[in-house]
Amino acid sequence: MTSEVSRRSLLSLGAGLGANLLAPGLIGSASAKAPKLGTQAPYFHRFMLGSAEVTVVSDGPLPLGDPSGTFVGVPKEDVQKMLTDNFLSSSNVVLEQNAPIVNMGDRLILFDTGMGTSQLFGNTAGRLQKSMAEAGIKPGDIDAVVCSHAHIDHIGGIVDANDKPLFPNAQVYLSEEDFKFWTDEGKLGSPLKDFIVHARKNLMPVKDRLVFFKDGQEFLPGVTAMHAPGHTFGHHMFMIQSDGKSFAFLGDLTHHQVLLLEKPRMEFAYDSDPKMAAATRVKMLDMLAANKTAVMSYHFAWPGYGHVVKSGDGFRYIAEPMVMNL
Repeated sequence: MTSEVSRRSLLSLGAGLGANLLAPGLIGSASAKAPKLGTQAPYFHRFMLGSAEVTVVSDGPLPLGDPSGTFVGVPKEDVQKMLTDNFLSSSNVVLEQNAPIVNMGDRLILFDTGMGTSQLFGNTAGRLQKSMAEAGIKPGDIDAVVCSHAHIDHIGGIVDANDKPLFPNAQVYLSEEDFKFWTDEGKLGSPLKDFIVHARKNLMPVKDRLVFFKDGQEFLPGVTAMHAPGHTFGHHMFMIQSDGKSFAFLGDLTHHQVLLLEKPRMEFAYDSDPKMAAATRVKMLDMLAANKTAVMSYHFAWPGYGHVVKSGDGFRYIAEPMVMNL
């Protein structure tokens, strides 16, 4: 009886609301038209890792254009189907640039720095400093800048347009192999010229602050280097730990959350050694999936944090829900 009364009450309430909504003068009477705002939320996201606070800041989207010349070794039609099956553009692959800043309590560590002043991939990148300001983080408070490798979009934000260091109190950590390779003036006449010029612009002004890490070394408390060669020969991932919690910052182990996970043996045109990169990718993803290690990829869909799991001959990325209460 109670449920029937409640149901009748709701029905009569609905009928009353319907009658009111249909009353003369109410339909179409709203005169205020709100303007379109054309703005977006600030480009940062925070979460806790043990007692450490992680702030992911963006350097902005990085459009690569038509995937057919970039993702190779798989028929073009297969690549396009993988994209459209995941409701992504088949004509323009857009990567993100997710740079974690980890506050360990006694030090503030930035991983990778974005494109800086280079517009090699368009004008949507280069907003790292703006994103940091939105997150309330001052460049002068950064103690360490850790670079996964020396490509433009990872070391490009170390100095400004006038070659002045943007992180005046930070040491810069990089593999010695990548430093030597990408600052080699002898390569200025090669197809790598743009990468060499930009690496020299950003790394030479801080040469006296460079610290080289090695594979397996915990070179900062809670930060361990893991050699993952192929994309560049000195490319590294990093295991970041705090109070028993951890995640792996992948750098450029894999550039795309669909293409290079579903088909991890696919080759990527920007890899120094595509076959070595593919073998490293499969090896590392196997390990991360087996250990159920949380991951953050520099180029996955914002903010790039989640897990990888085995799926057939490849892998699948499961994004971690964004928790808005710290």
